[in-house]
Amino acid sequence: MALVRTRPLLPDVVRSELRRAIVEGEFPPGSKLPNEEALCARFAVSRITLREAVRGLIEDGYVIRRQGAGTFVTSGPALRNSLDTNFSYTEYLESSGVKVSKKVIDAQRSSGDDEVIADLDLGENDEFVVVRRVRIAGKRPAIYSIDSLPGDIVDARRDLKAFSGSLYKLLGSRGHDIDHARTIITPVLATSEIAQILDVPAGTPLQHLKQVDYNTAGRPVMRSLEWHVPSVIELRVYRRGPGPMPA
Repeated sequence: MALVRTRPLLPDVVRSELRRAIVEGEFPPGSKLPNEEALCARFAVSRITLREAVRGLIEDGYVIRRQGAGTFVTSGPALRNSLDTNFSYTEYLESSGVKVSKKVIDAQRSSGDDEVIADLDLGENDEFVVVRRVRIAGKRPAIYSIDSLPGDIVDARRDLKAFSGSLYKLLGSRGHDIDHARTIITPVLATSEIAQILDVPAGTPLQHLKQVDYNTAGRPVMRSLEWHVPSVIELRVYRRGPGPMPA
């Protein structure tokens, strides 16, 4: 039986395009969206379709409607990522309608780093590959990462092109599907080096993650250090409970 591909609904298409315009800075935080007539003309849609698209952006937290004044872009981050589930940032950003690009700064074989050796459960003389990358959402740098992977799984030169894609997909193709991860989040201030990479002023507050990913056999196969720009992408956690409390 052939699969039938359904086209996205028109309000979803308009919402995606408006969201892209917000993320890429055409409509910066605090700015007012053009009036309905202008937006209807821009997307060649009816007012009903446009209003449904904008309603979706309001529910997603991208814009807010002020009675009698218009619709304004919120001052919060344009992208929000829940830490409840571990997944590829690239796929997440693309699913949000954002144009994603990655810049691989470098990839090198290394050894002798006690913290990496401990986190990846390597031998003292085992080599690993260190990959430095920047993820860009639209035109804005969002995440700077330093990923360390065992040298028996990846090669710095042979896999250089693959490093510009999803490392989870690369690991999966080598028989190391990710089962779970352990993450520590801390607030930090951007050093001059990181500030230059992320195109923010030195001293800008960032969200820093240290994460170790484990395959289905329980082996640690990737250690990641990440610096997130909160004004571009926000990290959130869903917390349960505590439920009914004893009398």
